[in-house]
Parts: sequence; structure tokens; C-alpha cells
Amino acid sequence: MSEASANSAIVLLSGGLDSTTVLAIAKAQGYDCHTLAFDYGQRHRHELEASEQISRSLGASSHRVFPIDIGSFGGSALTADIEVPKGRDESEMTDIPITYVPARNLVFLSIAMALGETLGAKDLFIGVNAVDYSGYPDCRPEFIESFTKTANLATKMGVDGDSITIHTPLMELAKAEIISMGVTLGVDYAMTHSCYDPIDSKACGECDSCILRKRGFEQAGIDDPTVYA
Repeated sequence: MSEASANSAIVLLSGGLDSTTVLAIAKAQGYDCHTLAFDYGQRHRHELEASEQISRSLGASSHRVFPIDIGSFGGSALTADIEVPKGRDESEMTDIPITYVPARNLVFLSIAMALGETLGAKDLFIGVNAVDYSGYPDCRPEFIESFTKTANLATKMGVDGDSITIHTPLMELAKAEIISMGVTLGVDYAMTHSCYDPIDSKACGECDSCILRKRGFEQAGIDDPTVYA
């Protein structure tokens, strides 16, 4: 595999609203973006098609879908035959919900780091958020800080002095702020999919992800292009 350019970055791109905004941000900052999605046995598999379309539309240099069947372990409503919570009030979204996929971001970042080291890309972008999220422990700044230290200890790139940086540009932004920023950058959110439990490829409108997405568009004063069932 040939090396990427000197300003290359790996961008984790699920096909959702946040990761798409992160790709637009990385592109605006002048990075040569290589996008990475994961086929991990998720029930909302429509996001994989969205990620490919988004990567192409926003001009990424390459797009990969990495198969890893962490869903075979079960334990999450996103990968197992477990009911996705619906209609929760936002005040309830402070616990760790059943939609949490065990160690997902830990695994994803490790694989993304391996790709980055192979390509010679020491910058990695991920759309984690500590404001509008559903209580996932692997979306917190403490986790990102800890993982960055580990990545620099565990890789040849880090040991050789090419410091690895994990960019989390959405960490402290509310959903409305993320959407407003994305629109400014020209993101077409109609391409994105956020729903945990889609119905005939349409968003359910009632899962935590849909609720946060709908509220974000409302507070941003921007028309929501999502097609809800």
C-alpha cells in the first residue's frame, strides 16, 4: 500500500450526522482524508451505504469498510435481538443505555490507528461528543486522552517521535452547534443516517439518536431533511 500525503488523516465515518460533520471539518482544515467505516454486525446497516456516499461526495481520497464481528458477542440493542429504547426523555439519557456496544470506540480507534500507521497518517479524527450523547463511556474526553497516550506508546510511529494526535472537534459542541457548523461547511445532511432502529430505511424518530437529531435541527433553526417513518 502506498503512503498517503504528508497531511493525511484517518477519519472514522459511520455515515451519521456527527462523523460527516467531522469529515467536512477535516477537509476544511486541509487534510487529505482517508475514511474508515466498520461493519460490526450493526442492525442499522444502512449507515454503511451512507458512509460510502458521503466519503465520495465530500472528496475523501479513499474509503474502507472494515469487517469486525464484535456484534457476535451480543450485549447491545444495536447488534443483538434486544429492543431499542424508544421515547426516552433527554433527562433519562445520563445512564449507559442498552444501545452501548461494549468497547466499540476502543476497538475502532485501535484499527484506525493501525491504518494510520500503515499509511503514515498521524492524525485521526473521530466524532465523539460529551454534550449531546447517550451516556457512552467511550465518548468522554478522559477516554480520548488515555487512548492517545496508549497509541503513542504502542506504535512504531509514536516511538519514533511522530506524535499521534486524535482530533475530537465536536467534543464540547451541542447538536445544534454541530449542525450549524456543518451547514456552513456545505454538508448535505440528507445523506446522513443516525437512527438506531430504522423502519424500511426510514428513521424511527423515537430512539435516542433520532430524538437528539430532531432537537438539534429544531434548535439550530434548520429544516430537518431526515425521512421519518
